[in-house]
Amino acid sequence: MHWIDLTIFTVYLIFMLGVGFFFLRKNKDTDDYFVGGRRMSSLHIGLSVVATDVGGGFSIGLGGLGFVMGVSGSWLLFSGLIGAWLTAVVLVPKVHRLSQRQNLLSFPQFLENSYSKQVALIAGIISAIGYLGFTSSQILAGAKLAAATFPSLSFTTALLVMGVIAVFYTVLGGLKAVIYTDTIQWIILMGGLIFVALPLCYFAVGGFDAIRETLPASYLSFTNISWQQFLNWMITVIPIWFIGMTLYQRIYASRTPKSAQRAWFIAGLFEYPLMAFTGVLLGLLAKVAYENGMLAVSGFPIGSEIDSEMGLPVLLKTVLPVGLTGIVLSAYFSAIMSTADSCLMAASGNVLTDIIKGHNHPSGLRISQLLTFAIGAIALLLAFKMPNVLDLMLHSYTFMVSGLFIPVIAALIKTNNNPLAAFWSMIVGGCTSLTLIILNLDLPFGLDPIIFGIASSLAVFVLLSFTKKTPQVSI
Repeated sequence: MHWIDLTIFTVYLIFMLGVGFFFLRKNKDTDDYFVGGRRMSSLHIGLSVVATDVGGGFSIGLGGLGFVMGVSGSWLLFSGLIGAWLTAVVLVPKVHRLSQRQNLLSFPQFLENSYSKQVALIAGIISAIGYLGFTSSQILAGAKLAAATFPSLSFTTALLVMGVIAVFYTVLGGLKAVIYTDTIQWIILMGGLIFVALPLCYFAVGGFDAIRETLPASYLSFTNISWQQFLNWMITVIPIWFIGMTLYQRIYASRTPKSAQRAWFIAGLFEYPLMAFTGVLLGLLAKVAYENGMLAVSGFPIGSEIDSEMGLPVLLKTVLPVGLTGIVLSAYFSAIMSTADSCLMAASGNVLTDIIKGHNHPSGLRISQLLTFAIGAIALLLAFKMPNVLDLMLHSYTFMVSGLFIPVIAALIKTNNNPLAAFWSMIVGGCTSLTLIILNLDLPFGLDPIIFGIASSLAVFVLLSFTKKTPQVSI
């Protein structure tokens, strides 16, 4: 890669660190550190929400969907729009009002209001483990992309650079640094993809005529998807909007319930149609380039084996001129970093607030920073030691959603619920999904294991809710 591109990328990373140092002296307590002082605007919150949710996985994954199925891949983020707007109506106002009355800092504290401290503790442990894994996966994804992009950069060095930068600006600045860097990162991502990558790739592959002549008509159809795939996406994505610690932190950080709702509506629109179509169209153009031999100079001649998610990065590396390559690659790294920092803050918040109960300690701010550093270091170590950490992320995500979704829905409907029902629905739901994944069974109609996990969680919750006694769960 040319030194100009490398310089642009380096300046971007240094700027992210600068934001963390800027907010270092502005954080006075754990309220500032974990929920931004509860005074953040709708626009900043909305852009932070979408940056966190889309992140590196979706931004790169959408390119892979466009590569293999065309514009129908955009339905994936349609589920994000539904999730954002649905929670804006039914969850955000109630959670925000409760947070103002009780000064909530974490997602499990919301569950404690409807169940018990023991249920909140279990939810905090589940959430912390899941977000530790998510942080590790994002650092690993960034390192792999960096090592592939910069041939002179070893994977170990790339992993250290990505991990150290993401961990340090998060440790220093807390949620304020995360939200403001997310805003910047989302602007970089959308600006780089829409105004640089999309037009240049479109003209480089030969425009619409080349697309129509090269690809099957199904690539330009919105019906190139089975009902099972559509349902799997909806059931997989929508529940995370109800149980994501990163999202609850942003609800608490909003000034008012109305401003929080506006933020969620903004996030939904940025997910679909803006990011959805940008991502899949770029992946579709990468498929055209591959089929026409344009990627041969990068080692992928026609008929060779290529990872669908690497098609777009290879195309960008092939067609973008000096300078613009650095901008667009910074855009992709910004997506990865925006998810990594949010997941790190979520894991740290879970440990401090829900597990060790140190948020009211006189030195709570310093403890928060030390915890964030320690968890970030563990996440970086996991990325070094576990090359299959992305599989671990899938398992963590599945366990979180399958176990936590039903208790949250019940808490929104009724506050005085059975703690025993919540506890066992978490365990049974999560374990059901994980068991099905590990056994790799052929499930009916090709449905995702998470559907069966949520169903089993619901069955257990309903069954135990009818018990006459509601004993406290001892742990």
